[in-house]
Amino acid sequence: MFKNRKTIKRIVSISAAAVCMMSALRFMPALKNETFAADELTAFEITKEMKIGWNIGNSLDATAAGSNPGLSTETAWGNPKITKELIDAVKAKGFNTIRIPTTWYQHLDADNNIDPEWMARVHEVVDYCYDNDMYIILNLHHEEWVNRADLGTAYDEMAPKLLKIWQQIADEFTNYDQHLIFECMNEPRAVGTTHEWWGPEQSEVNTINNLNADFVELIRNDDSPYADTRLLMIPGYCAASDISMISKIAVPDDDYVAVSIHAYVPYNFTMNSAVADHSVFTDSYKAELKSILEGIRSTFIAEDIPVVIGEFGTSNFENTDARVEWANAYISQAKSIGVPCVLWDNNTITNPKDPGECHGYINRRTLEWYEISEPVIAEMMDVLADDSIVWGSEGKGPEYIHSSIDSGKTLTSSSQSIDASIKNGNCTGNYDVSWAALQGKEIAIKFTGDVPLACFMDSEWGNWTQLNPYDVDKKNGIAYYSYEDIKSAWTASSEPAHLCAMTMGVTTVDKISLIDAATIKEPGTDDPQPTDPVKPTDPVNPTDPVEPTTPGNEDFVFETLFYNVDISERVQGGSVITLKIEGEPSASVGGCVGYGTNEDDWVNIEWSTNLDNDGAAEVVVDISDIPEELDAAQVQIWWSNVWNASTETAKDYPCEMVDYKVETKGMGDILYGDVNNSGDVEVADAIAVMSYVTNAEKFPLTAEQQAAADVYQSGDGVGINDAVSIQKYLTKLIKVLPES
Repeated sequence: MFKNRKTIKRIVSISAAAVCMMSALRFMPALKNETFAADELTAFEITKEMKIGWNIGNSLDATAAGSNPGLSTETAWGNPKITKELIDAVKAKGFNTIRIPTTWYQHLDADNNIDPEWMARVHEVVDYCYDNDMYIILNLHHEEWVNRADLGTAYDEMAPKLLKIWQQIADEFTNYDQHLIFECMNEPRAVGTTHEWWGPEQSEVNTINNLNADFVELIRNDDSPYADTRLLMIPGYCAASDISMISKIAVPDDDYVAVSIHAYVPYNFTMNSAVADHSVFTDSYKAELKSILEGIRSTFIAEDIPVVIGEFGTSNFENTDARVEWANAYISQAKSIGVPCVLWDNNTITNPKDPGECHGYINRRTLEWYEISEPVIAEMMDVLADDSIVWGSEGKGPEYIHSSIDSGKTLTSSSQSIDASIKNGNCTGNYDVSWAALQGKEIAIKFTGDVPLACFMDSEWGNWTQLNPYDVDKKNGIAYYSYEDIKSAWTASSEPAHLCAMTMGVTTVDKISLIDAATIKEPGTDDPQPTDPVKPTDPVNPTDPVEPTTPGNEDFVFETLFYNVDISERVQGGSVITLKIEGEPSASVGGCVGYGTNEDDWVNIEWSTNLDNDGAAEVVVDISDIPEELDAAQVQIWWSNVWNASTETAKDYPCEMVDYKVETKGMGDILYGDVNNSGDVEVADAIAVMSYVTNAEKFPLTAEQQAAADVYQSGDGVGINDAVSIQKYLTKLIKVLPES
């Protein structure tokens, strides 16, 4: 008997009183050493108020030739000096966060003391924003001593410099409240290496994580009254957005630390000038964007770690309509998961030499918004004003209930180590797939190390399509890739034929399986779950289906459906039972095949499936381990996501078992693995395969023997993998032959 508990509403706490007080208390102009009252917000309340921001790109972060360029760096890349009028215009457009990318290394003396004139200029720009009741992100940007080829071994040299710079910045702004946010670094990476933008070495990751931790500790130990509650942003390697990279970030145990991510995604649409046509924001692009933002949500937001996308945008390829559609999709999802985004603006509207870097929105000389880009911003503001999209409402996201990785079709269970730093070494072997095989299923990859990508190709090994997992079981190291995401990302008219796992770092893939699609447990609810396995006290005998008693109270209690089935005709060691389930179209259903003679030795083999659009599914359950002396088992249907509380009889339930079939796993009269025709699978069969592979002329196999030997069905005939599969079967690493 199961119980579906009443839904528990998830309540997001928002202090309306605090919001009202903020408008009354903020802001007086900030003066050095002047402390004034401010409301103390949580980190997530800060990121909610930040909502959407704007970068003053290519200004205070610009660099100039010469050893002591002074204040001239601000205009070195062609932009005019920043003015208060510029900040006012940005605020009037709807932005309430300003990121001030700032480069410091050209304004330091030999002892890393900041030039007072440069500090004063930065302070002036900060005040333009602070006095305007805006949030400000101040960082270290374009620091050549951070972005270096020897990043992995340079921590001892870098740490003192980073801490001295940040100590001076913290002292300068000690009395600025939570509106001022510090960002440790911009895009720390191993410049000049072959992996500058992907696949960092662990030593490089360690350097960045250690510098981030030092930065947080420094600020927390400052004398500022806001030392404990100032929001601090920390990046990962190159501030990347890919899940395989962001999973490497070591986030300090601190309530006011947010992860800083840059996400110009999907890159082929937003910035890749090698792509000929940017006129359509395709379904494939939408799927890629959704996948990347979902990875950010599941990695951090779902774990109560705030995120700020400090840079995002799409270059002007004279494709305004497509950019508007991109803006809608991007901000809609970012808003729903509760992530503020800060638009990159370098005041460049056209650039024939580098069309991927045209991120111009406001003309900084005329303070007029560029006609070709203004609709993009208008769309962002419309989404933010849309009350139907609630900020952070999907931050926790659904809880996915996955089938066991051992429950479906195993594509490979051979451990494979892959490494992005090795030429042609960042992918596993390839395994056959098809739309028919994938429908209603998901790919599960068991791994250690960096989170893998799932990659799909057509029969000609073309249309390479890679996919981030939509969910990762961190505890057990399993990444999941849904059929829907695969379908959305696939752009070819042909269908996928091959699958492999790929790494952006170093990964060991232990297993790849095709399993039933997950069911969803919404936040704050309890899906029907078995309270206790049903254990008959008498031996099971085949009978007609047993109808459940009537469910019937407001808590939605219902009984298990029982079907006693005859398994006397099975072949020990290689049999399956195929259950034919029918019911409500697209329903998710779960249960077990149970066996035993009494309560003490009862065993349940669990199963779950999704019914197709016609309300039907077949579930194949391996019953090889059921003891020979048992001639019967019991199929139980435990739950469905569409159970009806008014159900009175079994036939009224939205799902039921309508038929079953017990058969030997294999084809025809072939006993897979029995190469020497002895009637059983034994070590001699593995030896026969290895002998044949070593010297087929001396140790030949007949056509029938080769058919029995082909237990690792890769399409390449009999090989060493077949001998390995037989040994795995004999040692009970796998239960059934053929392996795949």
